[in-house]
Amino acid sequence: MKNKVKILPIGKDVMQAMISVLKADERHIDGIAEVCTEAYWATYNNTHPKDYIRRVVKEFYNHDRISKEVSVSNRGWGGYFVAVEDEKVIGAGGGGMIGNTTGEIFVLYLDPGRRNEGIGTIILNAITDQQKEFGAREQWVSVQKGNQKGIPFYEARGFTFKYEKPGYANVEGENYISLRYYRFI
Repeated sequence: MKNKVKILPIGKDVMQAMISVLKADERHIDGIAEVCTEAYWATYNNTHPKDYIRRVVKEFYNHDRISKEVSVSNRGWGGYFVAVEDEKVIGAGGGGMIGNTTGEIFVLYLDPGRRNEGIGTIILNAITDQQKEFGAREQWVSVQKGNQKGIPFYEARGFTFKYEKPGYANVEGENYISLRYYRFI
C-alpha cells in the first residue's frame, strides 16, 4: 500500500516535493522513534509533567519496541505506516482491529513542523483502508483531554466524541482523561 501526495511550497521557487506513505520496515525504526518522540513532546509539553512524557516516550517510542512493531502486521496491530520525504520519516501511525467490524487508531504523529500539510490525513487514510480490508465499518481513537492538536484533527475527519475514560498511561495519583471518539467508515 503506497499513497503519494504532492506538496507545493509557496514562494519564488516553487518546487515539487513527493511524500510517500508506505508500510514501515526496519529502515524506518529510528525515524518513527524520532518523529513520535518529538511530536509527543510538542503535544504535551505544556499540559503534562516532564516525568510523565519521559515515561510514555520510553515505553512506546523506543528502538526495541518499534523494531518489533514494524515486523508485525495482523488484525490486532496492522503495523506502522510512515510518511517519508527524501528518505526521512516525517509522520507515523498505526492501528488495529478491536472487534470484528471495529478498528482503532492507536498512534498517529507528525513532525511538529509539518502540521497542516495533509500528511496526517494520508496516514489516517492508509490505516483506514487497511482496517476496511479487515472488515471494519467503524473506527475509534482515544485522544487525551486538552490535546488541541489531535481533537480538532479527528473532529474535522468525521470522528465524534462518545465518552471519557481514565488515560492509558496513568499511574497512581494521575488522573489524565482520554476522550473516546468514533466514526463510521
